[in-house]
Amino acid sequence: MDQSQQALYGALSAKLRGAFTALVTPLKENGDVDYEGFRKLINFQIDEGINGLVPLGTTGETPTLDDDEEEKLIRIAIEEIKGRVPVIIGAGSNSTKHMAGYVKRAKDLGADAALVVTPYYNKPNDSGLIKHFEAAAAVGIPVMIYNIASRTGRNIPVGLMKRLAEIPGIIGVKEASGDINQMGDIIREIAIPRKAAGNPFVVVSGDDGLTLPLIALGGDGVISVISNLIPKRIAALTKALLEGKFEEGRRLHYELLPFAKTAFIETNPAPIKAAMNWAGIPVGPTRLPLGPLAPSSEPPLRAVLEQLGFKLK
Repeated sequence: MDQSQQALYGALSAKLRGAFTALVTPLKENGDVDYEGFRKLINFQIDEGINGLVPLGTTGETPTLDDDEEEKLIRIAIEEIKGRVPVIIGAGSNSTKHMAGYVKRAKDLGADAALVVTPYYNKPNDSGLIKHFEAAAAVGIPVMIYNIASRTGRNIPVGLMKRLAEIPGIIGVKEASGDINQMGDIIREIAIPRKAAGNPFVVVSGDDGLTLPLIALGGDGVISVISNLIPKRIAALTKALLEGKFEEGRRLHYELLPFAKTAFIETNPAPIKAAMNWAGIPVGPTRLPLGPLAPSSEPPLRAVLEQLGFKLK
């Protein structure tokens, strides 16, 4: 990576702080993508003060979208966002060849960065994982690693993350291991030294409930699921914490924690989609193999939404 590219990546890293929304993909009742609903959702998010957007992640049901749908969603996202906030496009695959193609697509269509998940199902060894992320970074767009062992069956421990962080073009990690000790070690051993050297490595939480402790340890924010419905409140939470206003941050954390927990009462994004539909933000059903919420899951989710002041349908 030359100096100009490093400066560009460093400038982007400084913007990847705060609250980013892992966008749902609105669907019509017949299962088709609701592109107009997607436009409305993007503008709702920006109007509510979100710091950045992440289409085509796990929450966007990417495994069930075809290539044409994905490309159209990316084009709409870039068109609607108009550079107002950074956009990170999900570009993961358990095939390195396919992943590199998705990263190139994100680059060609104008994304600020690509989010690349650890390959799922294959459970690659360390050498394979390093080559996978080298292939992602070689495309020439900033790459954020997505570490989520609960979905992929493969955690990236701190020692291996150090090696991946040395790959030019890898600018950070969405940490969804659920292990706050691991998150802290990544910040202490990678992010803090990198920041001191003028070469930032961004660490954001992939779990809404861990945003406060992650930022308290020196992290940069969250890629949130529940901000699909409450972007203003999640932006306020991260702003307070990043400014060191921890009394205010704790108040918001405890106010939102029941929702952060209940939003995962079943597999994401079924609960958040149900919550949005009930709250008057129509995003439609999930695609199979994700089915609708079980009847037993509805009352606790409705209860926490009502506690947050929503009048539900």
